[in-house]
Amino acid sequence: MGKLFPAVYSSPPENALYAQGYRYVAGVDEVGRGPLAGPVVAAAVILPAYHSIKGPLDSKKLSPATREKVFEMVLDRSFAFSFGIVDQREIDRINIHQASLKAMALAVTQLPQPVEYLLIDGAHPINNAIPQKPIIQGDLMSPLIGAASVIAKIIRDRIMEKYHHIYPYYNFKNNKGYGTQEHLKALRQYGFCSLHRKSFRGVIPIPELF
Repeated sequence: MGKLFPAVYSSPPENALYAQGYRYVAGVDEVGRGPLAGPVVAAAVILPAYHSIKGPLDSKKLSPATREKVFEMVLDRSFAFSFGIVDQREIDRINIHQASLKAMALAVTQLPQPVEYLLIDGAHPINNAIPQKPIIQGDLMSPLIGAASVIAKIIRDRIMEKYHHIYPYYNFKNNKGYGTQEHLKALRQYGFCSLHRKSFRGVIPIPELF
């Protein structure tokens, strides 16, 4: 188990909340702000105060194998978890920043049990009356937020891997919709598909086309 967590969090913010008597604290994070295609996905996770998830969980820096192990561990040990998805059409309509906040709010509302406090990754609160604290780079400071980032990352990756079979030209299985050179080349050759975020630079270079 120790190999999964080579470092440890320093004074996780949830510890202060547990000391104040909070029991059900949720970490909330999203993934998928940067890709040119696909949804933004958020997750909310409630873990017991005394759990064994120790190391910083930046989902983008973990290997796929390690992410899967952490994913299974979090699902096994959490009190509750949920996720929220905002698709590419809504991203184009309200912009990626608002879509990310909406996905996190959806994840919280779908938690299957009451939550007393929210730790949100980022600088902005979400639309929810539950007491909350936004934390910049929260996944590097809080195991709760880190756990949520892993859940969201795995779910989004699986979504994009399924879309790969529908739109094989773009190789979503390997680039997950990010603007890799291969993906940009496919856009130039084949144009965009219904999964693409048409408001993003690189998808439609000439605004008058849509």
